[in-house]
Amino acid sequence: MDLGIAGRVAIVSGASGGLGRAVALRLAGEGCRVVLCARTRARLDAVAAELREASGTQPLVVTGDATDAGDVDRLHAEVARVFGGADILVLNTGRPPLPMRDVLEETSDERWEAAHRTQLRPVILLTRRFVPDLVAKGWGRVVGITSASVQQPMPHHALSTVYRAGVTALLKHLANEVAATGVTVNMVCPASVATDGLVASYDPEARKATVPMRRLGRPEELAAAVAFLASDLAGYTTGASLQVDGGMVAALV
Repeated sequence: MDLGIAGRVAIVSGASGGLGRAVALRLAGEGCRVVLCARTRARLDAVAAELREASGTQPLVVTGDATDAGDVDRLHAEVARVFGGADILVLNTGRPPLPMRDVLEETSDERWEAAHRTQLRPVILLTRRFVPDLVAKGWGRVVGITSASVQQPMPHHALSTVYRAGVTALLKHLANEVAATGVTVNMVCPASVATDGLVASYDPEARKATVPMRRLGRPEELAAAVAFLASDLAGYTTGASLQVDGGMVAALV
């Protein structure tokens, strides 16, 4: 299936591993010119080598911290210099502090502030810097990676749920504001996807028991959902939150 995005410039934040890496590989496979952004140069270079081998494309690697406005400005300038601007913005942010806790256990101001900084602040900075460019050109795709916990709060996920729900609210506002300009804004809501972070934080077998499919998701399955929402085929879909959770969320909508 032709997604219609060959040649489009796609920025993937948090691209040095996990879900970001999977999304970058999928978009490169669809013919996108991919921009890899994260804090650790060595890990980004390793992902870039994978992209070159898998798809024959040459990604742009920009090291930086998406929680820092200066680094986001530098990313914007580098993408403009090399590609003339972006078309697709994939917002993959960091995790909250560990261990995961319930609301009344979250008594540390520092943990609340760290969760805000790693999960919500990068979305504010990146959308503020790049979305006006998408609006000006009359075409663009913004895809935020949130969590199934924003639809059905999970035990011990207070910091994740609160700030990813904030991301959902911000992107829903943005979707409505730019809907008539040719720019769509959507979210994917993963749960129980087999990344290194999940395996390090949970018992995988116990986690499978919470999923109706009785298995963990693959990062490539999440990446496929992102690629669809970033495509021409999803041109009439905006403001949506797409579950990629093996049926875990029990809500009707």
